[in-house]
Amino acid sequence: MLVVVRHGRTESNASGLLLGRADPPLDDVGREQASALAALVPDAARVVSSPLQRCVATASVFGPDVEVDDRWIELDYGEWDQTPLSSLPAETWARWREDLHLRPPGGETIAELGERVRAACDDLAADAAERDVVVVTHVSPFKAAMAWAMGVGDEVCWRIHVSPASVVRIAVRPGGGTSLVV
Repeated sequence: MLVVVRHGRTESNASGLLLGRADPPLDDVGREQASALAALVPDAARVVSSPLQRCVATASVFGPDVEVDDRWIELDYGEWDQTPLSSLPAETWARWREDLHLRPPGGETIAELGERVRAACDDLAADAAERDVVVVTHVSPFKAAMAWAMGVGDEVCWRIHVSPASVVRIAVRPGGGTSLVV
């Protein structure tokens, strides 16, 4: 089973800021959320995390040594990082939702993120078919992992809401194939 977890809450995402490569710590609520997550996968055989501290702190509750994989880092929002989503002009927000190749100034596209997350999922699939592999990541890679599991394109990301400390289980069958476990 591939268990994908979004990190616990930070003050930045609680405030409605776009939070990409900035590296704030978990807030008090986020630390409580992380502690509660440990019970969901008590026997994790492997734990993989984004390199950012909000993910590493969340990942540490699952037990085994945390492996850092940069492919699970959040979307690079470039100049938009740490700005309120509401401050983006409406036409920019609309274009971004329609164009997977729109690049925030100095950042990366949803399509680029999707490519790196699908590669990371592919690399974990054989292991996840045999044992529980937990990945602690961010909202955009979480959505990309769901798209990978469903075999759909990255455009689905705008139709998925992922709260802090959310979890999705992806069954990976030996020899290939995946499905979401609800």
